[in-house]
Amino acid sequence: MGRLTAIVLGAAAGGGFPQWNCRCPVCRLAWAGDPRVRPRTQASLAVSADGERWTLVNASPDLDAQLRATPALHPRQEIRSSPIVAVLLTGAEIDQAAGLLSLRESTPFALYATAETHAILAANSMFGVLQEGLVPRIAVAPNEMVQLPGGIDAELFSVPGKVPLYLEAQRPELVASPMGNTGIDLRFGGARLVYVPGAAAVPDELKGRLAGADVVLFDGTLFADDEMIRAGVGAKTGRRMGHLPISGPDGSLARLAGLAKRRIFTHINNTNPILIEGSPERRRVEAAGFEVAADGLEIVL
Repeated sequence: MGRLTAIVLGAAAGGGFPQWNCRCPVCRLAWAGDPRVRPRTQASLAVSADGERWTLVNASPDLDAQLRATPALHPRQEIRSSPIVAVLLTGAEIDQAAGLLSLRESTPFALYATAETHAILAANSMFGVLQEGLVPRIAVAPNEMVQLPGGIDAELFSVPGKVPLYLEAQRPELVASPMGNTGIDLRFGGARLVYVPGAAAVPDELKGRLAGADVVLFDGTLFADDEMIRAGVGAKTGRRMGHLPISGPDGSLARLAGLAKRRIFTHINNTNPILIEGSPERRRVEAAGFEVAADGLEIVL
């Protein structure tokens, strides 16, 4: 019997780290080659129960580089083949779905997402390059358990968030319509991994779900709510962007305290000082029992 395995393909928020056009204090360290910081690509995950059939959880714009950097995902047999048999999307943000365009070379895989996410992709003609005969669109209902190829049970669940940035002018509300922003609960052989790359809050219902997991990979976008404003690179707070900050009395560090056996921050913005090994913020996170994800991190349950 296999084991639930997850590989962090990317651990950064949209834009990656360092961001291509940014010289915030944290990015400046990366551009200078400071050994205390490690470059990271945009957030996504690969999961498998047998090491042969892999499902991508989100397809970031950096997917092409991520596949090259991950031997488990390299083609192995026929002239054209891939161990990637499915992609599951937690939303329709650019940094969650744009990488689908890198999978357009006529190799079959199943695409799982909520009906809302499928509708957003269908409205964008670029995603028509994914041939319907090769890439079946499978709609997953709220809290419906589906079995991914390889035997992993997966459940999408609603998480407080907001609509994708490119749709914000139409619907600027913080909390998206039902299932517009989701997390994924993965189960195999008694092991559970929960992936929540974006969350505007941690209500009690979400806390209850996370409490029973072996591993939680959670939104670590910003350390402080006004971090991007203070860095001079943005005008919005983290909460306004749909991301609960790590710090603060109701931040994720406090809300997730004691939950799950292993807690790992991912989807980390380039301005976030937890990216700096040894920084006060990094030490605070680690002292509270949290890890900071990096590209290539492998989790075996």
